[in-house]
Amino acid sequence: MSNKEPEQLEDYLAPHYIHRSNWLRAAVLGANDGILSTASIAIGITAASATREPIILATLAGLVAGALSMAAGEYVSVSSQTDIENADIEREKRELIETPDLELEMLTAIYIKRGLKKATALQVAKELTEYDALGTHVRDELGITEVSKANPLQAALASGAAFTVGGLLPFLVVLFLPLRNMEYSLYGFSIIFLIILGSVSAKTGGSKITKAIARITLWGTIAMGITALIGHLFNINIA
Repeated sequence: MSNKEPEQLEDYLAPHYIHRSNWLRAAVLGANDGILSTASIAIGITAASATREPIILATLAGLVAGALSMAAGEYVSVSSQTDIENADIEREKRELIETPDLELEMLTAIYIKRGLKKATALQVAKELTEYDALGTHVRDELGITEVSKANPLQAALASGAAFTVGGLLPFLVVLFLPLRNMEYSLYGFSIIFLIILGSVSAKTGGSKITKAIARITLWGTIAMGITALIGHLFNINIA
C-alpha cells in the first residue's frame, strides 16, 4: 500500500496528458483548419488570378470569417454538450431523492462489472454514497469528471485564436512571396506549418510525432490539391 503524501501524488499525476484533451483538441482543430482553409482559399484564387490583390482580399476574408465561425461553432457545440451533461446531473439529483435504493443497486452493479465481489461492491457503493452521493453517480454512472466536463468558452477561445494563428501563416506567404509559382510556395510552406503543428500537438498530447505528421500532411495535401484543381478547371481570370 502506498503512503504517498498529497503533494507527491500531485507530482505523480503531473506527467499525464488527459487533463489537456479538451482545450488541446479545440486548439489543434482550429490551427489545422486555419492553415488548411486559408491556404486552400489562397491556392484556389491564385490558380484563377493573375494579380495579387484578389488573392489577398479572398485570403483575408477567409481568415476573418473562418476564425469567427470556428469560435462560434465550437461555443455552440460545446454548450450543447454542457446542457446535456447538466440535464443528466439534475435528473440524477432527482433519482437520488426519489429512488435511493435503486441508485445504490445500480452503483453496486457498476462496481461488480469492474471486478469487485458483490459484498465489496456493495460496501464501496454505500461508503461513497455516504461521502458524496451525487458526485459518485455523476462520475461512475454518467462518466462525467472535472477532466472531461465541457467548457464552452475555453473551447471557443482556443479554437478561434488557434485558427487565427494558423491562418496568418499562409496569409503572410500571400503578402510577401513572389506571385510567380505562388501555388507551390503556399503548398510547401503550408505543409511545413502543418508538420510543425503536428509535432507540437503530438508532443503536448504525449502521442507519436510521426503518426501525427503523416496524418496531418496527407489530409492537408488532399485539401489543397482539390482546391487548386478547382481553380484550374474553372480557369476564370478574376484580375
